[in-house]
Amino acid sequence: MRSLVKSQMMKGQMIRGQMMKGLAVAALVAPLLSACVIYDSDAGESVSVNLRRDDAPPAEAIREARFADGALVARVDSNGCTQASDFEVSVSDGSPAEITLRRTKQDLCKALVPDGVELRWTYADLGLEPGTPARILNALK
Repeated sequence: MRSLVKSQMMKGQMIRGQMMKGLAVAALVAPLLSACVIYDSDAGESVSVNLRRDDAPPAEAIREARFADGALVARVDSNGCTQASDFEVSVSDGSPAEITLRRTKQDLCKALVPDGVELRWTYADLGLEPGTPARILNALK
């Protein structure tokens, strides 16, 4: 009888130990699964929070970017078939305007293009007035 009581007590302790481990894991994982933006301002500032679409392609890492002759010129990796139309260009209002290039079509060609290719978007293509201050948010390689 004593052995039966002792085994039931040990079983209860094991179950409690497993529950405590489960609670500890849940407490550690919960912050990773949530997102929160808290902003408090009495100064009457205008704040906007832009959340990136989950299905949007990541911003392309580019080799170089500059504004020349009324256009944005970006050098990107290529396997021989990359075109400007393979990219989605996002422009957010602001001063300066912020531009992000996202590749929407993979370049599946097999050419060796060690220096990549230069692509151009005019200010009109970007929906900007000529000379508008702008910056490119893409990372450089």
